[in-house]
Amino acid sequence: MKDLNFQTKAVREGHHATEEQEHSEAIFLTSSYRFKSAEQAADRFENKQKGNVYSRFTNPTVDAFQNKLAALEGAEKCQATASGMSAIFATIMTLLKPGEHMVASRCMFGTTIVLLNSIIEKLDIQITFVDLGDLDGWKKSVQKNTKLFLLETPSNPLGEVVDIEKLAAISKKNNIVLAVDNCVMTPALQKPLTLGADLVIHSATKYIDGQGRCLAGAVAGNGSIIDEISAFTRSTGPTLSAFNAWIVLKGLETLKIRMDAHCRSAKKLAVWLSDQSFVKKVHYIGLENHPNHEIAKKQQTGFGGIVSFEVSGGRAEAFRLINNTKMISITANLGDTKTTITHPSSTTHVRLSDKEKRQTHITENLIRISVGLEDIADIIADIRP
Repeated sequence: MKDLNFQTKAVREGHHATEEQEHSEAIFLTSSYRFKSAEQAADRFENKQKGNVYSRFTNPTVDAFQNKLAALEGAEKCQATASGMSAIFATIMTLLKPGEHMVASRCMFGTTIVLLNSIIEKLDIQITFVDLGDLDGWKKSVQKNTKLFLLETPSNPLGEVVDIEKLAAISKKNNIVLAVDNCVMTPALQKPLTLGADLVIHSATKYIDGQGRCLAGAVAGNGSIIDEISAFTRSTGPTLSAFNAWIVLKGLETLKIRMDAHCRSAKKLAVWLSDQSFVKKVHYIGLENHPNHEIAKKQQTGFGGIVSFEVSGGRAEAFRLINNTKMISITANLGDTKTTITHPSSTTHVRLSDKEKRQTHITENLIRISVGLEDIADIIADIRP
C-alpha cells in the first residue's frame, strides 16, 4: 500500500483478516499459541519457521498496530512497548553501553529528564544536555564515544523546535543515531524519518489513542536498529498488551482527522489568549511571532494542539485560573478529545531541580492546555476570567 495517501493507509494498512473473515481487526487475547507438533514448536523457538510463540514476543494485534504505524511514519519496522517511557528506555539501553555517551535536549518531557538523570547516569552512560535549537551546541557536544542524539520536537510544553534536517546532517557525519520523540506532532503532522532521523519514538498514550483510554508506546525506523530494540524488549518484558494495541490501532484510523481539528482549535485559542490582559505571553508555534514558527512551518504540516501561556503573576494566579475552569479537565495527560489543563512546574516537571526548570523556561506562572475536540467557543468561555 505504498502508493496510498496517509488517511487511506491509516484506515487500511496492517489488517490481515483471519479465516473468520472479520472486517474489523480482531483482538488476540492470548498469552501463548498452540503448535501442530513438537517439531513445529522447536522450529518456531529456533527461528527456523515464522510464527507466534508467546505474546511477550509477538501477537497478531500488536503486529497490526506496528505495521500500520510503520507505514504512516515511513519506517522499515516498528516495535511497540507498554508505554512511551518504556520505548525511550528500550532505545537507550539498546544503543548505549557503559562508558559511552549521548547528547539530549534539555527541553523534553519532565519524566524523560528524570530517567536520564536518575537511572541512565547510574549505568555509567555519560549525558550532555543542550538547548534544543542550538545546532552548534549539538555539534560541539559530540565525543568519540557519542552514540545517540535524543530529543523531542516540538518540545512539551513550550513548542521549541530544532531543524531536523540540519541536525540529521550532524548526526550522520559523526555516525550517531538520531532519535526523535514525535509524540506532540504524530506522523499526521510531522515525519522525522523523511527528514533524516533514524528512529522516531511515540507515547501512543497521547494523540495516537486520542481518548485517554490506555498506555502504549512505540519505536519505529531503521530495521536493523528496531531488530535490536525488539530483542531487548523480548528479554525485559515491556510488552504492549493485545487489548491496548487494539485501542491504539483503532486510534490511528482517525488520527489525521483529529489532529487537523486539534490544530484549528489550538490556533483560535492561541490568538484569543494573545489579546487577553491576564496573559503575559503565549507559546504556540502556530503563531507567526513564535521564534520557531518558520522552522516548524518547513518541517510540519500543522502546529499541533498544545497551547501554553504565562499568566500575570505567579503560581497562585496560575492555580486560580486552573481552579476556576468548570468543563476543562485538570489532568497532566495530553492528546485527548477532552481539553486538559495543567501547571507543568508542579506536575509534569515537578521532579526537575529549580536550575533545570530555569534552563527549560518552566516558570511558576506557566499553564499548559491540550486543546480537545469540544467547540472552541466553549473552551474559551471556560478559561475566560
